[in-house]
Amino acid sequence: MYGRRASQLLKEIDSSEAGQLAPFNSDVFDQVIRECNEHNSQFQSLIRKMVDQNLDIETTRNEDHYGAAIHHLSLLRNKRCLMAYMYNRAEVIQGFRWKVGPVLPHDIQEKLHFSEKEYFKNHSAAIKSYISEMDIDLTVDMVPPKDPYIQVRVLEDIGEVSLGDHSVSLTKNSLHFLRRTDAEQFISQVFYLFLCVLLPDGTSTLVVLAETMCIDGVILGVKMNE
Repeated sequence: MYGRRASQLLKEIDSSEAGQLAPFNSDVFDQVIRECNEHNSQFQSLIRKMVDQNLDIETTRNEDHYGAAIHHLSLLRNKRCLMAYMYNRAEVIQGFRWKVGPVLPHDIQEKLHFSEKEYFKNHSAAIKSYISEMDIDLTVDMVPPKDPYIQVRVLEDIGEVSLGDHSVSLTKNSLHFLRRTDAEQFISQVFYLFLCVLLPDGTSTLVVLAETMCIDGVILGVKMNE
């Protein structure tokens, strides 16, 4: 049935969680492209047949005319589905730049088509160029924090880390006061999956930052100074 493969791509988009991507469905995508080529071939063949019979394409209403119309409309429908599939994925990919930074984690990269990886690279470069030209950091929170610092308790040895104009040794069980902008930099670059939030009553809870933010064995404890 015409259009079934293309609709499958849209169902994948619809079933995905907001802000998340399923792996690029190359098999179905390529099948839809081949179907489009077949529709175009059939359409051109029917039009040539009508021309060879000296029929007026604009006014003739025979089986060839209606067959050509079906192939033409099916081609347009497939095209719209492909564009919707790519557009929705592109919107999510743009969002990754703000959520995880200019370097995508491996598990996200595995889900992208090579053209999508290039798109993310060019999108990041455009943002970087704009930030540099305007001399304003668009990656920071729009709402100013109540306190510019957060308290970090390191639960696993990480080692020496460069933070702007100084370096910090993040050894196990050590406590540090870090600027939020420094901490956000590491979170955005996908170094940590969990934050162990220290609650006022002395207990703690693990909060998942994002499904894709992970480096094995690295867990940070953070207390927000609100």
